[in-house]
Amino acid sequence: MEAIPFFLGCPMWAHAAWVGRFYRSDVKRADYLPQYASVFNAVEGNTTFYGLPSPESVARWAVEAPPGFRFCFKFPREVTHELRLEGADEVTGEFLECLAPLGERLGPMLVQLPGSFGPGHLGALDAFLAGLPKTFRYAVEVRHRAFFSEGAEEAEFEGVLRAHGADRVLFDTTGLFAAGAPLPEALAEVLVKKPRVPARRTVTAKSPIVRFVGDPDMARVRVPLRSWAATLSGWIDAGLTPYFFAHHADDTFAPDVARILQEEMARIRANDARPPAWPVERERAGADHDDPDGQMTLFG
Repeated sequence: MEAIPFFLGCPMWAHAAWVGRFYRSDVKRADYLPQYASVFNAVEGNTTFYGLPSPESVARWAVEAPPGFRFCFKFPREVTHELRLEGADEVTGEFLECLAPLGERLGPMLVQLPGSFGPGHLGALDAFLAGLPKTFRYAVEVRHRAFFSEGAEEAEFEGVLRAHGADRVLFDTTGLFAAGAPLPEALAEVLVKKPRVPARRTVTAKSPIVRFVGDPDMARVRVPLRSWAATLSGWIDAGLTPYFFAHHADDTFAPDVARILQEEMARIRANDARPPAWPVERERAGADHDDPDGQMTLFG
């Protein structure tokens, strides 16, 4: 059985709502990452957008995550939103130095830019990417409508990425906004926070990154995931190494979205691997706490 060479994960690995439905019911906080990494081989690192982890935390993650696992951390908001990539050398250096001990476990670093960062700021992006150390990989997410115009501004943006070997982050929120039925009041703020922009499938470097937000109705999630699985499979055949991060309204069901993608990838690739059992499923089956249950049977 051949492994499928791509990376799949969720926006985080510590989510209280997953206890007893994804994680074991007796999970301790120190068990979150090992149990998560027994199922998925990548994760977004959203917490670094708000603050840097301690050296002790980074050292612990390096031990808890297997060698084939990848962390894709976000640049601090001070860099992207406050300084808007200008005069950010010191903060950027601290960010990269903090995470460097993770070594090969580091995937592309995510530069998430605000919606107000438009074509007039491409010079800052060009200079920022040019000044970054080549020992790391980078991916850029934009939200300004001009970068989704299919015109000169979008072409110029993608040209900057290609010039520096950076990937474009492909954020697909179409299912969320096309859901039809209103979200519960507690989740309505999700529509405000997520960008309402057209989905793109553009490749600018070697590791295209998809951030997919599933339809609130899980019954409608499989169709777009089947389409994305076909795209991912084509990228793999072209020698690329894609990343796919599964989101859902409040992310309680993010692992469910990711599992459907796993199923679709196995189907398209004619791979007889089954998605890895979740820690809670192994608990119910009486499996050992530390049984990894074949993460690498599905992923390369």
